[in-house]
Amino acid sequence: MNHRYPFIVIEGLDGTGKTTLRKGLFRLWEGLYGVTPLCVLTTNFLAADQAAAIVTGKYQPNAGNRDAYLSAIASDKRATLDRLVLPQRPVRPVIADRWLLSELAFFAVKHGMRASETYKTLAAHLAVAPDLTLVLDLETDASMSRAQARQGDAVRGDWDVHDVQSRVRETYEAVVTKPDQFPLLGDVVRLDARRPRSEVLLAAWDVLRDRQLVPPIAAHTEGGETRD
Repeated sequence: MNHRYPFIVIEGLDGTGKTTLRKGLFRLWEGLYGVTPLCVLTTNFLAADQAAAIVTGKYQPNAGNRDAYLSAIASDKRATLDRLVLPQRPVRPVIADRWLLSELAFFAVKHGMRASETYKTLAAHLAVAPDLTLVLDLETDASMSRAQARQGDAVRGDWDVHDVQSRVRETYEAVVTKPDQFPLLGDVVRLDARRPRSEVLLAAWDVLRDRQLVPPIAAHTEGGETRD
């Protein structure tokens, strides 16, 4: 195990099971190691002076506020790294519900920007990559069906439509197949989200173990202390 805990990102279309996977990883860390991960969102409003630009750019995107929104997102992610992620990694894992890949897709779909162009702007502010980006892969029809079955008002009429989500998925595909061009995604692993949620969680945990991002269970005694 490294001297620090991992920074893990979960990406995927709405309805692919990101929240379920995040909660599952959270419980595994707590149950197996007695460590409570810190969970963060793609936007944390830690750059307070950028809050208005973030809200406007996300929910009322147009050519006039595109650059301000991109700048605000970059500032917020930098603040999230500096104030949340980096200070916590020595003591517990950090799990993010979306991070960089989602931003590349948003600007590709809503503003017609090339993923490489958006990445270049954001990368200028982000010096640290996640240890792992898990991408939950699911066909658009299936993800939309799941998303629309959820309770509440999580579905957006300008975003959760087949044409838009198909383009989002296309952007994901274009980016994750060229990892060398987007190093700040970290190690990218795609998981088949068609499988039962328990199998997806097991697959994600196996990825963490294979990359030595979790300590071996055998290193812990029943009392929770680590053997020398």
